[in-house]
Amino acid sequence: MSETPKSRTAEIRALARSDEPRALAQLTALLSELFAISPENLAINHDQYSLNSLNGFFEADGQAYFFKFHQEEGEEAMTGEYYRADILARAGLPVDQPVMMSVLPGEQILVYRRRADPRFSDVLRGLDLSSDANAEIEAVAAEAELNDRLLAVYRETLHPITPDQARAEPINRLFFERMIVPATRQAPGGRYRDFYIDQTFRFPNLALDWEAFSNAQVTVNGQAYRDTFVELFTRATEKLNPIHLAGGGGVVAHGDAHNANVWYVRRADGGASLSFFDPAFAGEHVPALLAEAKATFHNIFAHPFWLYDPADAAQRFSASATYRDGVLSLETDWDLSPVRQALLEIKADRLWRPLLGLLKSRGMLPDGWRETLKLALFLCPTLVMNLRAGAGSHSEISSAIAFSVAMQMGSEPLGEGDRMSRFLDAVTPS
Repeated sequence: MSETPKSRTAEIRALARSDEPRALAQLTALLSELFAISPENLAINHDQYSLNSLNGFFEADGQAYFFKFHQEEGEEAMTGEYYRADILARAGLPVDQPVMMSVLPGEQILVYRRRADPRFSDVLRGLDLSSDANAEIEAVAAEAELNDRLLAVYRETLHPITPDQARAEPINRLFFERMIVPATRQAPGGRYRDFYIDQTFRFPNLALDWEAFSNAQVTVNGQAYRDTFVELFTRATEKLNPIHLAGGGGVVAHGDAHNANVWYVRRADGGASLSFFDPAFAGEHVPALLAEAKATFHNIFAHPFWLYDPADAAQRFSASATYRDGVLSLETDWDLSPVRQALLEIKADRLWRPLLGLLKSRGMLPDGWRETLKLALFLCPTLVMNLRAGAGSHSEISSAIAFSVAMQMGSEPLGEGDRMSRFLDAVTPS
């Protein structure tokens, strides 16, 4: 049996954190080999959004380029295609097409003409820092226009899919496959096991082992929640198994359209439009309930600051934690900024409500759709990076915020309800 080839992109991404000159040397060699070019002035872009990817700039033959690659653990042993931008373009979605591309296992990389446009993530971060009414109106209008286009594509491409088609979609690598052992496809495994199981969870003036943390009943700002963390992870491994997602139909989708993968293009008429890039997980049979999960969480609930800028969050917000009689109580003054709240309203009105209505009208809305969507939203923060204080960039304060947000994503509140339950009530088809 032949050995699985080593992922060169994984090695370069690891080196970029510890030995950048070696990373640049290896990246130069990889680009030269893959594309028969001679890269010059190669630079790695260190930004807070590159949680599972690497990007940067170089020049070749007098042209300026932008490169990016996404790297998943064990991806060199996976099947399925990456980076199918043509799928999105054919469906009518705005997507920047790469000028060079490699989809070889362990060597997946895209190269684009360098653009002067900002990413939408950077535009919105500026508005989180300093509110500007006119700029917010322009940004929200651009988001509304994009959601209208997405909905039109989902209406046009929604179709029945088989369990095999659902399982073959790369988007599962962002959800189910981060919870399992690849060789056996059994849970617990992957990031779920590596990040959390048998680890210590530190919050301000409190430390819990996995047993206490995972089995605690949780309250957030006094609101009690139905589920424990271990129950949420356990149910996610069942509900987000792709063989159980086929009944909700499939659509053509980007699948990972967080705003660091979206260009913000200002138009001559004074408005702005949005355009995708880095379609690492695009597909033709993306389970409909997963298609907008990443965009909904990462572009709204991950902000302001706590996921991508935890040091800033710890300076701007407070958090506390207590544990008594099996109850973990998290308190924080973190909240959505005005522009993120506006984006949430757009996502509800222009996409989720009509999409769920469409699924229902075609007999494709599963009875458990609400739980499935909540569990997908729960996995967005918990598996994109290690949320434990000290394990990466998180502090005790930002970790408390992180797990409080994750619980609100995944579990139903007991009592009056919360922002997420009101959001889901508002988009539920009549």
